[in-house]
Order: sequence, then structure tokens, then C-alpha cells
Amino acid sequence: MIKGKLVELRAIEREDLPSYIDWLNDPEVMAYFGPLEPMSLAEEQQWYDNQLKQSNTRNFAVFYRDEHVGGAGYSQIDWRERSAEIGLFVGRKDLWDRGLGTDIMSTLVRFGFEQMNLHRIFLRVYEENIRATKCYEKVGFTYEGKWRDAAFRHGRYHHIVWMSILEDEYRAGAAQ
Repeated sequence: MIKGKLVELRAIEREDLPSYIDWLNDPEVMAYFGPLEPMSLAEEQQWYDNQLKQSNTRNFAVFYRDEHVGGAGYSQIDWRERSAEIGLFVGRKDLWDRGLGTDIMSTLVRFGFEQMNLHRIFLRVYEENIRATKCYEKVGFTYEGKWRDAAFRHGRYHHIVWMSILEDEYRAGAAQ
């Protein structure tokens, strides 16, 4: 268990998968994240089984007050370069705008630098996703650049913003 101020992160278990299906099939939750088409429990179980075999991902179930509320983790982990992409979502819409995203991100960043020995943690975010961008900035991520019209979603193209935080920035207090 990885403890934050508000949340706890733990390994995803098979019994967590039905919650993910509810969230992954909610267009509002998935507006800026995840698949665009409906997902079945069988597909989510296949994803889960595949993740157990991967060495370049670390995914966690997010709990708040002992309730499963979302997911978070690392992908594209490059152990040689000590870098990884980070991501999260809060599936429980009634808990949005309560600081959970910031706590999840802070907890993951701390784990990445202090336990995984990462040097650079990066992310991608849709430019118009202001709420997420503010969360990432609070944790210490800085703007790196933008890929123009990099993603087609909801009938139009979107710019993708790249952000990162480095180990020395974290250690200097940017994400603590």
C-alpha cells in the first residue's frame, strides 16, 4: 500500500475490474482519458492479464476512505534512462474537485522518485483540460511543449501538451 495524504494506492486486483468497467464506459469520466468505445468486462480482464506480464508498467487502484475511486500508474517505464509516463483518473465524479487528483499525483511522484529510482517523470494532457493541467502544476510539473492537432477525439483535433518533473526539482521541494 502506498499512502498519500488523502488516498491509498495498491495493486489492482481482479475484483476491482467491475468498477473500472463502470468508469471506462462513462463518457464524462473518459472525456480526456482512455478508450472512446464501450469496453466489456472480458476486455478489461484481458488488459489486466496482460499488465501482469509487463515490466514497463505499474498500475494501481486508488482508494479514498476505503472505497475504490479510480486508477493511476506508470507506463513506458524506461529503467535504463530512469524515466516513465504517469497518469491517473478519478472515476467517482462525486469526488471531483476535492484535491484527490493532486494527492494521487503527489503520491505517485514521490513513489516514482523515492522507490522506483526515476530521474524524469512525464505526462501528456489535452491542452483544454485546464483542471488537470493545474493539478500537475501544483505537484511541480513544468511545461515542455505542445504537439499541435496530435489527437482526434470528439469529432475534432486537439493539441497535446507535454509536461515533466525531474528528480532534482522534486528533491528541491517542487512536489512535496
